Amino acid sequence: MSSDEQDWTEQRGRMVKDQLKRRHIQDQAVLQAMATVPRERFVPRRYQNAAYADSPLPLPAGQTISQPYIVAYMLQSLQLEPHFKVLEVGTGSGYAAAILSYLVRQVFTIEWHAQLVAYAERRFLDLQLHNVHVRQGDGTLGWPEEAPFEAILVSAGGPEVPPNLRQQLTIGGRLVIPVGVESHQQELFCVIRDTETRWSRRNLGPVAFVPLRGEQGWDRNKVHGH
Repeated sequence: MSSDEQDWTEQRGRMVKDQLKRRHIQDQAVLQAMATVPRERFVPRRYQNAAYADSPLPLPAGQTISQPYIVAYMLQSLQLEPHFKVLEVGTGSGYAAAILSYLVRQVFTIEWHAQLVAYAERRFLDLQLHNVHVRQGDGTLGWPEEAPFEAILVSAGGPEVPPNLRQQLTIGGRLVIPVGVESHQQELFCVIRDTETRWSRRNLGPVAFVPLRGEQGWDRNKVHGH
């Protein structure tokens, strides 16, 4: 292992210890995946030295890579199992999808911005993450031909829970999504499909995500400047 690789490995270890375990991230599979995936490969080169900082970082197309704790918290809240097929809405850099690739059988991830699709695809290829499938499109409509999903992760904030995504959950499946009437200020919700026709949800606390683009996101609801 080169000295640079050793340094990154140590930074990942500190992130897991100081940012995740201290804030009650207890899912061992999530902790192990986040100690393994090289986050420095997913941030733009100019921000690489801050890859393991306890904060979000800028990405191309005006997007962000979420702070490590939020990624871990959302994934822990999904209660993932190795046999799951998971949908992610908002690929961004590809970091969360890369973490998911270590946790579940198949990952299907959708990104609105073509520039970020190419950005993420390069990283999936470099890291040989063969169970991640990415496409450009409207994530609020889901991925109908691959539904249903045991878990859905939405990495952007919408004005409501997109009905299409709720319908693409299995019975007992979980959907974690930021929801709020302000486009950059939301509450994080875990939505559980209890039956064919009933869903329940739990508030996981305040968050701030980029706006969810698409037919069932902010492109339909033009409020607060969007």
